[in-house]
Order: sequence, then structure tokens, then C-alpha cells
Amino acid sequence: MQADRPRWSFEVKIVISLILFAFFIYLLFRFSIVIPPFILSVILAFILSPLVGFLQARLHVSRLIATFLSYLIMLALVVVIPMVLVPLLANQVSRVDIDLQNVVQKIEALIGNQKIQLGGVTIDMTTLFDQAVGSLQGMIEPIVTQSLDLVIGVISSVVWVIFILVISFHLIKESDKLNRWLESLVPPSYRQDYIWLREQINEVWSAFFRGQIVLSVLVAILFITIGLALGLPFALGMGIFAGLLEFLPSLGHGIWMVTAALLAFFLGSTWLPIPNWVFALIIIGLHLFYQQFDLNYLIPRVIGRSVNLPPLVVILGIVSGAVLAGILGVVLAAPTIASARVLVRYLYANLFDLDPYGVRITDPTQPPNLQWWRRSKKEVKP
Repeated sequence: MQADRPRWSFEVKIVISLILFAFFIYLLFRFSIVIPPFILSVILAFILSPLVGFLQARLHVSRLIATFLSYLIMLALVVVIPMVLVPLLANQVSRVDIDLQNVVQKIEALIGNQKIQLGGVTIDMTTLFDQAVGSLQGMIEPIVTQSLDLVIGVISSVVWVIFILVISFHLIKESDKLNRWLESLVPPSYRQDYIWLREQINEVWSAFFRGQIVLSVLVAILFITIGLALGLPFALGMGIFAGLLEFLPSLGHGIWMVTAALLAFFLGSTWLPIPNWVFALIIIGLHLFYQQFDLNYLIPRVIGRSVNLPPLVVILGIVSGAVLAGILGVVLAAPTIASARVLVRYLYANLFDLDPYGVRITDPTQPPNLQWWRRSKKEVKP
């Protein structure tokens, strides 16, 4: 390289940066349909990476073979779990038609021949209910009859599933090369900061995903056991539903409680000889107690302190995530906020000449010592 090679001026760098940023935004808008499946691919790769590392170390095989074995294990679980659960659920789901008829009959009995007077106009509640049921049937029938759209939707879903599996497979297999490539893009003076931030954010997402899976399994087992003991209708399905809703902090609690309370009120207990409204109150009371136990003990214990956000922040994050990214934004709201907290703390420390690793910088001109942080991160938390 020539010593007198001209360098870009500050204005040229700003213009090039703005052009690249505009092009990046255009790509995001143009290929927005690919973003959710790609995010799911990254999540799947992130979850399976520890299993791949474990198989690679224990079996002394290449990363390609370890990745292939991990996917075989995952696919085996996907096949075996439904084979075990479907027969158990089918026994309960077979009563859905009868139970739904009972619900409709109880609603009709509750409404009766009641009439409401509004501004001199008489509203017959029975007629209004019949019209609502007829409208609902009219909405469902076209959906059922559109078999072609259903087939196209199924094919599209299968294509996206294959896309997610293929991309995640390559992300895991090439993870070492990808990490080295990303590190090479960072200026040498900031490379240690990049590695530190990557490890911090990795801890956040590891605590969330792996901890959330363990938490969901524990909650599902707990709710199935209590549901069977109390005689909650569809106890097995409601227990699995509760485990899945653990991925929606705070919001999931409300969804499950409303659903269980409605089942308890209209169907009652399968064996307890108590009125339905009393059974519904018992379900609500137990769930309110569990909610406090979950928020104050289970989540901090299982998921860890890295994602220990205040409930108000989580709720606001869920609402914002739903507006920005739909259901995917709701599920990933908590770890995204926790990751943003790591970045904000790092920016704050650099803006005010503080050490982003937790102590004040003695010489701001010297780069931080990553090895010191690795030795001291147990004593000094950023």
C-alpha cells in the first residue's frame, strides 16, 4: 500500500454511510417477508448449538456430523411427542361437540327471554343471540369451503419450515467461520468491546431460551397435575396450553386465567360436587396465587437475572412488540429489551468516560482489557 494514498474526507464518509444505510432499509422493506423465518432460523440455531457442541465433544466427530445428529434428535422428538400426546388429547377432544352444546344451552338459559329497553327501543336478547350464532356460522362456512386456499397455505407453510431448517442447519455448521468473519469487520481497537458485548447478549438470550423451555415444561406438568386433581375440563390440553403461554410473560397469565375460568363456569368440575361459579372462583384464586409465585420465584430462579425486567417494562415491551412484529414481537420482547439494556449501558459508560465493564477508566486513551473482565466478571457486574 502506498504511504501517500489519499484518504476519504469526513464528508465522503458521511455520504457513503447514508447511502449504505438507505440501501439497507430498502432491502429490509423489499425482503420483509423473509425476516420472520430468518429470525426463527437464528433462534433454532441458537437453541440447538449447545447440543451440537456437546455431541461434537463427546463423540469426537466433525461439526457437520454433530449438527446432522442434533437435527435427527429434534425430528425424532417432533414425531414421538405427538404420537404420545395425540391419543391422550383425542379422548378429551372427542367431548368437544357435547360440551359446546352444553355451553350454548347454558348461555341461552342465562339470557332467557330477557328484553332490554334502550331509549324506547326494546331489544330481545334471545333474538340477538340467535343472530350472533348465525353470523358466526356464516363466517366459518366460507373458511371451511375454501379448500384450495387451505392447500396453498399448507404448502407455503411447509416451504417456510424447510427454509428455516436449512438456514438454521448452515448457521450452526458455519458458526465458527461466521463469528470470525464478523470479528474481522470490527476495527481492531474496538474488537474487544465487540466480543464483550457479544458474550453479554449471548448470556441474555441463553438465559431466556433455555430457561424458558425448562420453565414451560415445569409449568405444563404443574398445571396438568393440578387440573386433573381439581377436575378442570380438558386438563391435559390446558396444561400444555399453560406451558406454551409461559413464552408470553404477564399476558399469557391473563389469557390462561380467562380461558380456564370460562371452562370452569360453563362446564364445571368433572368430579367435584360444587357449583360451577364456585369452581370458577377457585380456579381464578389459585391462578392469581400461582402468578405471584411465577413472577417472584420461578422466573427469577429458572430464567436468571439477565432477563429480570420489571413487569411494567415487560408489558410495555409486549404491546410494542405486538405492534411492530406481531406474535414474534410479543414472544421476543423480554430478551430484546434485556439486550437493549446491555447496549444502552455500554453507550452510557462511553459517553461519560466510564469503564463499560463496571469500573471507572483510569486512562481513557488505553483500550479496555478483556482478559481482566473475564477474570473479574463474577465480582463486578456491568
